[in-house]
Amino acid sequence: MDKPIIAVDMDDTICQLVKRAIYHNNINFPTHPLRYEDMLHWDTSHLRHPESTHDVFYGRPGLFEELELYDEYVVEEMEKLNQAYDLIIVTAAEPRTVVEKWNWLQKHMPFITADQFITCKRKYLLGFDLLIDDGAHNLIAAHDLGRKVLCIPHPWNVKEREQYGFPLMSTWHGAKEYIDRMLETVNV
Repeated sequence: MDKPIIAVDMDDTICQLVKRAIYHNNINFPTHPLRYEDMLHWDTSHLRHPESTHDVFYGRPGLFEELELYDEYVVEEMEKLNQAYDLIIVTAAEPRTVVEKWNWLQKHMPFITADQFITCKRKYLLGFDLLIDDGAHNLIAAHDLGRKVLCIPHPWNVKEREQYGFPLMSTWHGAKEYIDRMLETVNV
C-alpha cells in the first residue's frame, strides 16, 4: 500500500524567512522599520522603503541559507513524518535561490533526499494528500480541489484562516501525532 503524500512548504513553514528578511530590512532601511505583526498581506511594498523592492527584501545573497528553524521541534517531527509518510518539500523558488534552499535543507534536515525536493509555485498541480503551508493562495487552491490542508498561522493569512476555517499548526511540537489523526481517513 502506498503511503499518503505530505507536501511541506519551506519558507515560514519549516524555517523563518519573513522574520529574517525583516531583520536585514531594518538594518539597511532604518527609516522604514518593519514589524512581523504588520505583515498583513503578501504585498508589503507600501510598508517598505522605496529602494527595498521585492528583489532587495528577499534577494540578499545567502539569505535562504541563514534562516532559523521554525521552532525547536521541526527537525524531529519532520524526521518522524519522513519515516511514516511519503514526504515531499514543495517550495516556491527563484532560480537563484534553489541552491540556497537545498543547502539549508541538507544542513538542517539531511534525511531529505533530492527526490523529495520540488520547486514549484503552483503547488495545487501536484498530487498530495496533505499540504502544510503558510501561503493562503496555496491552501485555498488545494482546499478547493478537496485536499487536506494544514495552515501555519502568520499575520498574512489571518483573513483566509477565518474565511476557510483551515486547521492550524502554530508549533511543530506533536506534529506527527496531529497529522496522523488528520490522515486517519486516508490510511483506512
